[in-house]
Amino acid sequence: MAAKKPLNLWVRVFLPFAAGYYLSYLLRTVNAVIAPELTRELSLAAADLGLLTSAYLLAFAAFQIPLGLLLDRYGPRRVEAGLLLVAAAGTLLFAIGRSPFELTVARGLIGLGVSSCLMAAFKGFAQNFPAERQASLTGAIMASGGLGALTASLPLEFALPLLGWRGVFQGLTFLLLAVAALIFFSVPQRDAGVSRDSLGAQLKDVGGILAHRVFWRFAPPMTLVTGGFLAVQGLWAVPWLMNVDGLTRHQAAEVLFALNLAMLLSHLGIATFAVRLAHAGITPSRLLLGGFGLALASQAAMLAGLGPAMPLWFAYGVGVSGGSLSYSLLSAHFAPALSGRVTTTLNLLLFIGAFSLQWGLGVLIDGLGASGFAAPAAYRATFALLLILQVASYAWFLFESRRNK
Repeated sequence: MAAKKPLNLWVRVFLPFAAGYYLSYLLRTVNAVIAPELTRELSLAAADLGLLTSAYLLAFAAFQIPLGLLLDRYGPRRVEAGLLLVAAAGTLLFAIGRSPFELTVARGLIGLGVSSCLMAAFKGFAQNFPAERQASLTGAIMASGGLGALTASLPLEFALPLLGWRGVFQGLTFLLLAVAALIFFSVPQRDAGVSRDSLGAQLKDVGGILAHRVFWRFAPPMTLVTGGFLAVQGLWAVPWLMNVDGLTRHQAAEVLFALNLAMLLSHLGIATFAVRLAHAGITPSRLLLGGFGLALASQAAMLAGLGPAMPLWFAYGVGVSGGSLSYSLLSAHFAPALSGRVTTTLNLLLFIGAFSLQWGLGVLIDGLGASGFAAPAAYRATFALLLILQVASYAWFLFESRRNK
């Protein structure tokens, strides 16, 4: 099937899902750049800003198990197209909202609405492309997310004086509606990999996934290393760069641009070279291990103040990008009909970690500040604790990987 009409499948399947994930990642990270405006206009403390922003992550995480059931029963086309309409309602509310409560509800609706964008793409790829293409497709879809993150840095910073942050969200509402229509009318509906089991049987399968030891090999580093990255990238990168490194908002946006460019290039590299690297003995598992290691080393160098910010954050973006391979590596241990539930269950823990850290980091920063810590010291102490937890999860992943050889 895929071999007969690869270009047709690329246009009908990959590009619509890529457009959805582009918007999903843009919306996930947009608050990092508009944080100063939100703080000033709404008089928010760090903890309040963290809660408002992380409402996206909480709603996203809360819907992952139902999402897996829906994807395995109804397929990615119907599920993502419908949910993007919810995201459009959220962006419209964010554009017109006047209180922190309204904006928090809006962020929750956005998170719920885009919660399927990556998982639906994985399900769609599994239905339409052969197994040997999955790693490269993973890299390509993650690259589209990297492009969304890239847009939510310098380009957004340049657009704010022209459109204002409310105008940006009005534009995003129209884009979400357009992509929802594109997915619904372009992506083919497939029966392959669709489960017709009862709800009880489907939930029992989720329990089996959670009871599988291999699942818990991947879960801790995804929750803390990748989840920690989402918390930082989506909100705390710019405040760190301004408070600790002393950069202006524009300079911080430039560093965020470099971080997101690194992600984009890394994912493009995976998409282009994954198959050839595997033939050369550099398997996706090794790329994942090396990527997590580079991400942790980069964070340690940031905390120690070693070198200029730009190359350290660039290396951080390159390293953490390898975490995306966890989905296909974990799914390979389960039946195809379980793929939606496997990836969404892993995603559940990832976004629980991202939500808890994005809000919790703000709470700890405020608490240390109230205890007499200067802002740079409060940020350093908070992120040092995060790094300790991440290193422990990486050590567990190494131990479990060697145990299962």
